[in-house]
This record gives sequence, C-alpha cells and structure tokens, in this order.
Amino acid sequence: MYLTREEERTLNGENGWANQTCMKILVRLGELFHAEKLIPITSAHVSGISYKTLGDAPIEYLKALADADAKVKVKATLNPQSLDPTYLTGKLPKDLKQKQLEILKQFNRMGLTESLTCTPYYLSKTKQGSHMAWAESSAVVYSNSVLGAWTNREGGPSALAAAIIGKTPEYGIHKPENRQPNIQVNLRGKLQNETDFGILGIHLGKLLRDKIPTINELKDAPRDSLKQLSAAIATTGMTNMFHFTPTSERKKIERLNVELKDLKHTKEELSTASDRKPDLVFLGCPHCSVNEMKKIAQSVRGKRVKHGIEFWVCTSCHVREKTQDCAEEIERSGGHVLTGVCTVVSWTEKLGIKTIMTNSAKTAYYAPTLSKAEAILAPTRECLKTAVEG
Repeated sequence: MYLTREEERTLNGENGWANQTCMKILVRLGELFHAEKLIPITSAHVSGISYKTLGDAPIEYLKALADADAKVKVKATLNPQSLDPTYLTGKLPKDLKQKQLEILKQFNRMGLTESLTCTPYYLSKTKQGSHMAWAESSAVVYSNSVLGAWTNREGGPSALAAAIIGKTPEYGIHKPENRQPNIQVNLRGKLQNETDFGILGIHLGKLLRDKIPTINELKDAPRDSLKQLSAAIATTGMTNMFHFTPTSERKKIERLNVELKDLKHTKEELSTASDRKPDLVFLGCPHCSVNEMKKIAQSVRGKRVKHGIEFWVCTSCHVREKTQDCAEEIERSGGHVLTGVCTVVSWTEKLGIKTIMTNSAKTAYYAPTLSKAEAILAPTRECLKTAVEG
C-alpha cells in the first residue's frame, strides 16, 4: 500500500507511539483488503463504548492511547454506553457505573465528542459523497443508502485509529465500483409500518450476506422506516448499503423474490415470548428521531403507564434537547426517556426484565442473547397500547 512520506514517518514512530499504533492498524487493514492508499475522512464514529460489551481489557488500551497524547484529527462521535445519566445509573451497581465512566473518560481525553448515540447523522448534516469511518452498522447502512455518504463498516479499534490519523484505507464502499447493486430484491407485497421494514431487513440480511441489493417499493418510504431496515439488514448480514433503483433500470443481475409469508415467518422467529405480558416496552433502537419523539408524546398524552410495566424511550441528548416538551410528556405518563444508552447494550437482566416488547427487529433479534430476555416484536402503535392506558 502506498504511503506518503508523512504517513511513513508516522508508521515508523516519528510522531509518537499512539499515532504509530493507529497507523499500524490502518495499514494492516488496508493490506488485508488490498487498498492502494489511505484517503482523508470527514468524520469517524466509534463503537465499543458500552462496558457491558467492551469489558475490562480494552480499557487499558484506551488509557495507554490517551496517556500517549492521542488526539482525534476529525470530528469523532461515540456510540451508546450501558447506562443513562439518571434513571439506570440509580438502579444498577456502582461498580458498573465507575467502569463505564472510566471508558468515557479515556475517549474524552482523546477529544471524541460524547454523543453516545447510534444515530450520529441526527447531530449534523452528513454531506453526500463524504468519506467517513463509522463503526455502528445501522448508521453505516443508513448513511450509505439514504444519505449518500461513503463508509465501510468499521470495527471500534479501526474507527478510533481512523479518527486519530484522520484517514482510512481506500477499499470496499469507498470505491465507486464496489457500491453498485448486484442483486435485485422484488418485494411482493406492501410493508405496513416501520416494524415490517425491520423484519424485511432481518430476512434479507440472512440471504444477502455481503451483496448489495436494489429493492423495489422503497422510493417513498419514510426515513424512520428506512432506519429500521438499515439496522436490521446489518444485524444478520454484512450488507453495507442498498439501492432504490427500479428493476427496469438494472439488468443482468441476480433476482430475489420476497413474499409477505416470508416476513410473517421471520416475525414469528423473532417473537420468542411465550405470552404477551412484557416487563419492558422499549422504543428507540436505533435512537428515536425528532419525528418519532413527537409521535410517541402525542400518543401517550393524558395516559398512564400500566402498573408493573417499564416503558423506555431511548434517544440522544441532541434529540432530547430539541424535543424537551415531548420528553416531559412521556415522563408525565410514567415512561422514561433515556439518553446516551441502548437497551441492547445495557444491563436489563440485572433489573429482572425477562420479556421485552419492542418495535425494533434488531432489538428482538439480540434480546435472547445480549439481554437474556424473550422478545415481543410489534409496531409502535401496539407497543404504546400495551405500555399505557387512558
């Protein structure tokens, strides 16, 4: 892989151990995927923030980088952590909070923005055609497909290395020829709600693997529904983007037909709960948008959360600040608006939560393994009906 003189100096350690370590990661990654060079990026988004999923060992690595004066060279944001600043912090053991704060401290020392969200594209406008290094898979698919950005699906360490160097290897989705669709998905039926889009994503992810589809019937789909599709398709496969191009404009590529009965079967597989009585009703995976916060607040106005049910709505601090009146409405009903955290990477099992009802196919997929809980997958309207009563 070609390196400039400055990049070579960094690789040789002339710009310090931290930069050398990060450059080694990027060069090794580039060589692995036959990249010809490094290219500048406009932003990075780092995953592996939750102490639940990260564990203890990587903390020492982060501390070593920060101690060696590692600093990000581009705008760099963080994925959700395992706790929110108020509600869950008071319910879970102090040692979990301390470990989580230690992780955030090291990222803060390196200059990363404590965004703590899986939807960094809500923080500021993502420019079409901009090269990035993002590690949150749902955000990668959404940004490539809906926003027209260019990013591979990074791992947490490579996204952090790219943030510190300000560059990433030019391979994969960063090259135009690798962004072309190579399979046509013909959806035979109409998707009714955002949960159906997620179910489609789970189904397609298993079949597509790393293929890039063009999917009919998506042209006028709401962005919140496309967000659910993006999150789910990345959950079960390695697809990094999809297209909306009509079938007639794409020739000589593989065809895949999807029937509504296929989606019904997938939903049945995701709904693992033996009954319909959840301990937790959860909305906000990926984090809620301004539009979703408004809809939820309007739906719960004048109602109360049912006794014995937890009702959580997860979003970013950024979106909460823009919808403070909505957050207050939700909390007046007895719900909790949690910022900076996601149920998938939190400690729900320590709170005795054994059944989670959600509109997110991604959450339903991960609930049995990461949350040790059964799942009930249902559209937002049904989730809200279960959580609150007039």
